[in-house]
Amino acid sequence: MAAPPLREVLFVVLPQVVLLDLAGPADAFRNAARHVPGAYRLRFIAPQPHLKAAVGLTLAELDPLPARLPRHAILVLTGIAAERIDATDPAARAVIDWLRGLAAPPDLLMGVCAGSVLAAHAGLLAGRGCTTHHEHLAELKRIEPRAQVFDNRIFVEDGPVVTSAGVTAGLDLALHVIGQQLGAQVAANVARDLVVYLRRAGSDPALSPWVLHRNHLHPAVHRVQDAVTREPAARWGARELAAVACTSPRNLARLFAEHAHCSPLDYVQLIRFALARQLVTQSRLNLEGVAARAGFRSAQQLRRVWSRWEARPPSVLRSQAAPVA
Repeated sequence: MAAPPLREVLFVVLPQVVLLDLAGPADAFRNAARHVPGAYRLRFIAPQPHLKAAVGLTLAELDPLPARLPRHAILVLTGIAAERIDATDPAARAVIDWLRGLAAPPDLLMGVCAGSVLAAHAGLLAGRGCTTHHEHLAELKRIEPRAQVFDNRIFVEDGPVVTSAGVTAGLDLALHVIGQQLGAQVAANVARDLVVYLRRAGSDPALSPWVLHRNHLHPAVHRVQDAVTREPAARWGARELAAVACTSPRNLARLFAEHAHCSPLDYVQLIRFALARQLVTQSRLNLEGVAARAGFRSAQQLRRVWSRWEARPPSVLRSQAAPVA
């Protein structure tokens, strides 16, 4: 598999920045780059080289707002501790004018908390679904009436623009972006490093199958889950799974029930289903080919397992997916 491109993650910082809006996503991307070296490089940019965060900490040696964005850039607009974004404030005005004057948009625009309001002031949310901290929802609707503003969402994704609710929701958003760009396994590893839960985006209430049953800290169970995720189609029986965990099949079943709330073999079936679902929507393989690639004995077995997690049959899901080139 080809290495992912280097993506510069540029955090736009204003005076009175909420540190969790900044530090949560930044640490997620930093950890992702530790798991996938060369994936991300972080930069912190501002209309002034020194400013004070909302907690009183002074941030120094911030880079200036660049004349143009690098290739594959992720631009993160962070929030501030204020009742509203004052567009007449010199620092906020500088950022808004800079956003409007960019010759080319970033590959991905992330608005964290009131950072979404900054994007709205710059005209970047027109016609898009978006959200922000609950205290800024009315402000966002007023600033950009052309946007579809969602209440009570952790984050909202609309094409190359993703916006989140306040504070810790920025971390959820960063994990979602990392999962999309580097894979669910990397996002799960980062979440485990940061000791946080993984959530999924938008209107989907369910977790992705790749990250279900992973909100725990037991190393042996994670070791088995990592092995299954790496090779879903391998021959995974109770003994093979127990060997990965360095324990007995009986004890592994007990550990899975206690920490993952499922059986080891149920977890294997879930991950095989997740791979099969990807193949249905992202390849031209027929169902027998999908079943074989994902580790099922036959298309008939795949259909039986499929109905446990997906109401739509494979044929309908494929017809609704984007055409495969």
